[in-house]
Amino acid sequence: LSDPGRVKLKGDRLMIVTHGTSFHDSRLATKRGIDEAVLYAKNHKIPIVYLQDETPPQFYFMQDCEPDYWVRSEGGELGFEIEANHVYIVGGHLELCLSVTVHDILQSWAKQKKSKVTLTYLMDGIYSNGKNLDRDAPYYRDFEKFMSVVTYRRPGGEHWPKLTLLETLGVIREEADELKYIKDILPHYDRTMAGYRVELTMNDSVVKLLQSSKAGGWTPPTIRFEFLDSAIDLSEDRPER
Repeated sequence: LSDPGRVKLKGDRLMIVTHGTSFHDSRLATKRGIDEAVLYAKNHKIPIVYLQDETPPQFYFMQDCEPDYWVRSEGGELGFEIEANHVYIVGGHLELCLSVTVHDILQSWAKQKKSKVTLTYLMDGIYSNGKNLDRDAPYYRDFEKFMSVVTYRRPGGEHWPKLTLLETLGVIREEADELKYIKDILPHYDRTMAGYRVELTMNDSVVKLLQSSKAGGWTPPTIRFEFLDSAIDLSEDRPER
């Protein structure tokens, strides 16, 4: 494990894998998504950082065990600065440790006053317990049924009931509801990234403006939250955003 203070990352892009472990994702639902993401990063010479918590190492399931850095992180915290302007995130509990990772990324960018940054969520490689779902929404009963199936006779404990973020959207299905849910799970950018133009896009959808900015005139500082189904969909002819 590397001391976070010694992590030195080069390049304009970076991938962070937060807690890719079967202790938290017992179905290994995110394994394929994480492995494809890491393969994409390796093929495109994008630096990779794995974050490891107190879970015994044998439960970590990444096929590739040679990231650029493997860093101790109990709650998803980073402990190092993010120089890259584009960060891909996979692994991690969406509502807990991954939320901490995302917060630290935004804090680092805000402190450096970056002018244009992108945070890409690779949804088939992120796990979630769905706690931010609207309990009054018509799809919520479908979510409960799905969760009851995948957790059937599990020995219990909070670490069992997980779906991938992509599966969660599959339960929601309606585009307007998906967009509302995605907005609800975003970090509090209005505080951390005050003064920034904030954009949201999912796969090849049109860019949606979440927060405008008067700073910078015609070219305000901008952060884009990008949600992609999978790194499998990334290809050489896909324009870099």
